[in-house]
Amino acid sequence: MPVDARVEHVGSLLRPGFLRDARDAYALGDLDPAGLKAAEDRAVREVVAMQGEIGLPVVGDGEMRRESFQSELTAACDGFAGVDVSAWLWGAWHSAELGDVTIERPADLAVIAPIRKRRNLVAEEFTFLRACTSRQAKITLPSPSLFANLWSPQRSVAAYPTLDAFLADVVQVLCEEVRELVRLGCGYIQLDAPHYPLLIDPGWRAFYEERGWPLERWLSYGIELDNAVIDAGRPATFGFHLCRGNQLSRWLVSGGYDAIAAPVFGGVHADRLLLEYDDERSGAFGPLRLVPDDKVVVLGLVTTKTSRVEALDHIKARLGQARGLIDAERLALSPQCGFATSVAGNTITPEAQRAKLALLVRAAQDFLRS
Repeated sequence: MPVDARVEHVGSLLRPGFLRDARDAYALGDLDPAGLKAAEDRAVREVVAMQGEIGLPVVGDGEMRRESFQSELTAACDGFAGVDVSAWLWGAWHSAELGDVTIERPADLAVIAPIRKRRNLVAEEFTFLRACTSRQAKITLPSPSLFANLWSPQRSVAAYPTLDAFLADVVQVLCEEVRELVRLGCGYIQLDAPHYPLLIDPGWRAFYEERGWPLERWLSYGIELDNAVIDAGRPATFGFHLCRGNQLSRWLVSGGYDAIAAPVFGGVHADRLLLEYDDERSGAFGPLRLVPDDKVVVLGLVTTKTSRVEALDHIKARLGQARGLIDAERLALSPQCGFATSVAGNTITPEAQRAKLALLVRAAQDFLRS
């Protein structure tokens, strides 16, 4: 199921105010499940309509039903403790414009019992999205090793003696999910893997190595787990998204892809690599030389962190630089990440979100189809 789109967005879109209000009311017990579902359905219809109006060939539901891009494993499965919104927000977040913010990791966050699936993770998202559009629908799922965050050497060993044992069950859940998505007709699935770029930072590398794997194993066995999920989901097309953290218009780390490009770009079985490249934090385009010839590079040239809309000439110049390393027919465009990787969202207006997506559509029409 090849996807020949020259422009797409990464996944999450800003949650409208009525949906955030509905979530709050539901949490307080003032709204029943049917009322929350109606608000989610309305939000999805509205963002699907917006994407169609500006001409996006690949359409998503904006992750409107999720607390975070990575929250559906714990929402759909039993076995976890300490899971609230800070489980997806914790870290030392940076912004020269807004100031730094540190959110503490929940002390009791852990898998504490063998995970047991109560429902599918995202199959409902796809079936509703499919009914809302005739365009190519995309569904996002996290890379399995991202969930290493949920395994604790202190609290998880009774359920899972090792990180490997826990992630084996995570992979099983995700493989079942992608098989179900394909059965339902989904042709495009994206795995989100922000933890790989985090490994370039000494502090984050230490955190992940405390889970039990050295750096080399993160890049080899982690990709092996990604490939197990991808291979289970064929013949769907798979995207693979890499960024350096994106919450509250802030970021976690800086640095180019150089240290991870060879194993990740060359090793993962995905068809499309969605790469953050909106500013100098992402480094130069040089690592693109390591992308195999059978992969499309989706350049994330537009930031989702501010409402400043980039100039078309700037996008054109950046594309010109990339064309020196990647054939034009293997280039596509996207934002650098989602606009709201959790319900909190970035500090950006809905008008700017739409304008940035429209800019990417125009850039793709002008410079990638020419």
